[in-house]
Amino acid sequence: MQRYIIEREIPGAGSLGEEDIKNISKVSDGVLDAMHQEGSAIEWIESYAAGDKIYCIYAASDEEVIREHAKRGGFPANTISPIGGVLNPEKGR
Repeated sequence: MQRYIIEREIPGAGSLGEEDIKNISKVSDGVLDAMHQEGSAIEWIESYAAGDKIYCIYAASDEEVIREHAKRGGFPANTISPIGGVLNPEKGR
């Protein structure tokens, strides 16, 4: 599966409380479970909240599956970008 970075514009995302994050995660997990039962290939890797955005890393069969997840979950997927490579300190050593 291809990995993607999803940018979600959500005002105040970086200031979300623990309970808000927990609730958003539950909604996302519920949608993912339903989509898996229907045969969709999608996996949530992790997300980062900063400023007014949430940046998510997903693995999916294609961008349309990610758009469907966002639609069902009721959250935006403003930008979906395939990950072409990974950079980290270990790669340079």
